[in-house]
Amino acid sequence: MARGSLNIRKNASRLIVTFFLLLVVVTAGIAAALFFEGEKPQITLKDNPDFVGSSFEIGFTATDLKSGLRSVRAVVKQDKKEKELFASTYPRSGYTGKIGPAEEKRAILFEPRKSGFIDGPAEIVIEAHDYSLRGLFTGNVTILTKSITIDTQPPKIDLLHNERSIKPGGSGIAIYRLSEDAVSNGVQINTYFFPGFQVGADKKDIYIAYFSLPYDASAINVAQIVAKDRAGNRAVISFNITLLKTAQKSDQITVDDGFLNAKIPEFQQHYPEMTGDSKDKYLYANNTIRQANDRKIIALCQTPIPERLWQGRFLRMPGSPRAGFADHRTYLYKGQPIDTQVHLGVDIAQTERVEVKAANKGKVIFAEYLGIYGNTIILDHGQGIFSLYAHLSEFITTVGETVPEGKPIAKTGHTGMAGGDHLHFAMLVHGVFVTPIEWWDPHWIEVTIDGPLKEVKVK
Repeated sequence: MARGSLNIRKNASRLIVTFFLLLVVVTAGIAAALFFEGEKPQITLKDNPDFVGSSFEIGFTATDLKSGLRSVRAVVKQDKKEKELFASTYPRSGYTGKIGPAEEKRAILFEPRKSGFIDGPAEIVIEAHDYSLRGLFTGNVTILTKSITIDTQPPKIDLLHNERSIKPGGSGIAIYRLSEDAVSNGVQINTYFFPGFQVGADKKDIYIAYFSLPYDASAINVAQIVAKDRAGNRAVISFNITLLKTAQKSDQITVDDGFLNAKIPEFQQHYPEMTGDSKDKYLYANNTIRQANDRKIIALCQTPIPERLWQGRFLRMPGSPRAGFADHRTYLYKGQPIDTQVHLGVDIAQTERVEVKAANKGKVIFAEYLGIYGNTIILDHGQGIFSLYAHLSEFITTVGETVPEGKPIAKTGHTGMAGGDHLHFAMLVHGVFVTPIEWWDPHWIEVTIDGPLKEVKVK
């Protein structure tokens, strides 16, 4: 009996010890989970800059979703110099779980020169600790280091050539040299910005910007070359350009029921939202749809090919002119004016379904039905120059094809807002409609563009 009792006591002791050990392990595990969690804080930079200019906002976010943030510090270092941008230690809100804030988000203005920094390499260093008891009770730590280049000097602009005068609806160029690569550069004319492009591989520091004035420009209040570098430094120089007067032609167009009955079904097919009688639908097409079409054209002209594809004057299709650029039109219905619009191209009529040829070398970027323009093709000739061919009956090309000057691309027709078979031809500079007459003129091309470019390249 005594031997059996001894075994029972031994087994009981083992159970007690085992239970105690399990309790210790569980308790230690819980304590480790509560106080020694191992997930480090996360740090992200808002813009992740490589270059910092004379004034720059450094934005960062530090997060810790476990024990919470204990402290966050952000500095900029250059050699032995250090500038503290931000430092905060957060009070404990408890003893278990998330006892510090989950997030710190800051945007701090950094002005290198005012802080005693010079142009050259530097570092942004952001350090975050959490409330874990790891690391000898200092918590989990994350250190983000970002190498930057401080550049407080704007690009230098050397104006080599600029247009001296321009008419409303006219085009011109500026040629200039930049002291460094720029993320953006070009010409600002009033509220319009016209990007610049390198003139060629042999002159990588020289740029050309084609610009224009809309047909209704009444003054030139701003004429500038603008350049911005990778650090955000901006350089501006102004130039003088004279606005020349130009005569505007006006005409009247009669809209009768025969025209409406022929055209409204075509528009209704593409724009089923039109309502009202035939006159209402016509006015909707000639205004709302026209505006949407022009917005589409402008959008297509915002990302031009950077290389110049075209050479020499642009071809004019043979035929009789039917309407000119910037003609101010009054539309009459039953003898009464019902609408006014401005014709932003040149209409040329020859015979029905005559071949339309590419006016110059370019890439087909659009070949679709486009409202008042009907079946339309747009060619990108590079560096912001575009040509448009409208009211077509047939396409002989496809989007993406690069066509040489003189290659047939379509046939004339009377789709869209056209009363008879003809070609509506338009030229655009970065989405601004300009008179084609200048671009058809070899003398204008030589004096305005090619001559100045040759002089610059010789220098």
